[in-house]
Amino acid sequence: MPVASWLAVGASVLMAFPFGWGLGVLAAFLIAGSNFGQLPAATVPLGIAAALVFAVWPGFKPSTRLTVLVAGTVVFLIFARLLA
Repeated sequence: MPVASWLAVGASVLMAFPFGWGLGVLAAFLIAGSNFGQLPAATVPLGIAAALVFAVWPGFKPSTRLTVLVAGTVVFLIFARLLA
């Protein structure tokens, strides 16, 4: 069943927020290790901005962008549960 491109882009924009949050926390973890303190206050907004840009970037099909953002969010959730 085909999905309208505007619907896929809208869903991608919504999924960009949890994906960007995970990306920002991952960046803070890679920069400072497990004791990263307040660093996510700087990296999470950058991660969300990067995810939003990807969500509306016309270089990829809308369904591809949505798939990447949903899969990335699921991966971040699984790793967060394993590390907690």
